[in-house]
Amino acid sequence: MVGIVAAVLFFIAFLINAADITTNDVFSSVNVMLLGLTALALHVAGIGAERPRRR
Repeated sequence: MVGIVAAVLFFIAFLINAADITTNDVFSSVNVMLLGLTALALHVAGIGAERPRRR
């Protein structure tokens, strides 16, 4: 699930950068890309993955 969030954030960062959209400092393409990298790191670390259920 966190991997999907990372992909969406990377896509938003790409759109901001490719369309030369002027945004404020909080939503710049670099900041959105860094949020995507953080989500990707959490995904690789195993955070947000389904945990095995015991029966």
